[in-house]
Amino acid sequence: MTIEARIRRDIEERIRSGEWAPGTRIPFEHELVVTYGCARATANKAISRLAREGLIERRRRAGSFVAHPRIRSAVIGVPDIGALIAARGEAYRWQLDSRAIDTDPPEDVADSAGPWLRLCGVHHAGADPFGWEERWLDLGTVPEARDVDFSALAPGTWLLDHVPWTDARHRISAVPAPPAIARHLRIAAHAACLRIERWTWRNGAPVTVAQQLFPGDRYDLVEDFTPRA
Repeated sequence: MTIEARIRRDIEERIRSGEWAPGTRIPFEHELVVTYGCARATANKAISRLAREGLIERRRRAGSFVAHPRIRSAVIGVPDIGALIAARGEAYRWQLDSRAIDTDPPEDVADSAGPWLRLCGVHHAGADPFGWEERWLDLGTVPEARDVDFSALAPGTWLLDHVPWTDARHRISAVPAPPAIARHLRIAAHAACLRIERWTWRNGAPVTVAQQLFPGDRYDLVEDFTPRA
């Protein structure tokens, strides 16, 4: 086994075993040179390969860090974020930030019975914030939501378990993180984020509108498909 392969193997084992959690700084190249008695170019090749494989992320002037595992979900469908995070072996937690009743409907909603329950909070994967969510629920369509305690129960999870929907629409875009939301996600203001907006209806009546923001290195949208006539 080459020295480069040994470096990659040792780092990968520490990551996959959980010894080095996401966000942990791995040794600098000059530290690897001393540990393995190799050339700087050999250490650089090992680190570069791990970065290409998505196990680590390189930050200019700061070093290399264990990457956060990326969530993969289908483009079409309404996923349960908590279930996705739990499926990859991490503890999931929802933290409610604010709760209010709004009489005005959210953007792009017509024929609302209203009023709306507006909830904002953070999805966590392990000890780290995973995504920000702002959600409106039409209390004219789902009046029972008014009495639900969403302080520790994510509204999306509750909706999937209790409120069937018949139609949905997604809008997916890349946006900079607003400073206030960036603080909740512990990322730099204006850092690149994936924004998913979702509207659902039940037989023509609005059910919910959600806007979710994920740091750009945390979430993959995946869809398998075949040619259609």
